[in-house]
Amino acid sequence: MRYTTSILAACATLAIATGAQAAAIIDNGKGIQLGVDSLGQLNVDGGSVSIGERITVVGLRHLTSGGELESTANGCLCEGWGVGADGTSGYANNASGTAGLTSLSFTSGGAAHTDDESVGSTATSVVNMRDLLKVTHEFTPSASDNLYQVHVTIENIGAADVASLRYRRTFDWDVDPTAFSEFVTIGGTAGATAVIGATDDGFCSSNPYSGCGTIVSGSSGDFVDSGPADHGANFDFDFGALAVGATFEFDIFYGAAFTESAAFSALAAVGAEVYSFGQALGDEKGGNGSTFIFAFKGVGGTPVGQVPEPAALALFGLGVIGLGAARRRRKA
Repeated sequence: MRYTTSILAACATLAIATGAQAAAIIDNGKGIQLGVDSLGQLNVDGGSVSIGERITVVGLRHLTSGGELESTANGCLCEGWGVGADGTSGYANNASGTAGLTSLSFTSGGAAHTDDESVGSTATSVVNMRDLLKVTHEFTPSASDNLYQVHVTIENIGAADVASLRYRRTFDWDVDPTAFSEFVTIGGTAGATAVIGATDDGFCSSNPYSGCGTIVSGSSGDFVDSGPADHGANFDFDFGALAVGATFEFDIFYGAAFTESAAFSALAAVGAEVYSFGQALGDEKGGNGSTFIFAFKGVGGTPVGQVPEPAALALFGLGVIGLGAARRRRKA
């Protein structure tokens, strides 16, 4: 049985709360669990003890037969987001700071049956950003058992059109059982028109107008298996103009799979375009543990599966070289 009576009671209490202090631990019933705070950021206390650092704060977890693997709440509670309208911003991050956002509502419900128990499976956060934007993050199970989906809706509630709508999402990978020493991959950004920046710095402010560098040299844009290091993923988007009363919508995904191949299959199943993987020390190839997933859809990129992934391209290249060598041998 995955859940103790105490954690179920905590989840029930969190799920019915509303307002600025609300939060919820939600579960898709397939091994993926999120701790969703009131403003739509992750990391909520009240979970079971995790395997690695043995903490009760839930960010993004993979619930396995061996125990619960935490991927972001170890160390700093750095997962967060920010939105910007022509230089004015609001953001929420339990570690690096929160400003400019007012909670309008927070609700949680649904039922995810796990073994002989059940907890909430959905959560919705609605916030006001300085009377300019209303931002809704709706957390639900996705078409893939390996992923949670977060449908984001940004509405212009101000008195003027927005010329440049910004969004940032920050994620510090701290993957059990080797938290603070992981391999990080970012992919899909090169062809995504809305992406204006991507790095491995999961410690950045979630303010979309603040700077964000790299932790490991060269870990910006698309890269594969950077590390091992204590680092994460930060994505910056510019969605362009947003007229008064108009909305812009896109999706975020959080999850995990037992292999990197299964992680790519999960991304393909939901049509994700841009992604990051976090993998534990010694498992950079994703075949010996959990590959944790952080991804986006609706950001002007090509869905995963429609173009070869970096690993597939490398294998293809080796195949071509081998074929060429074989042809040379036959000619000889």
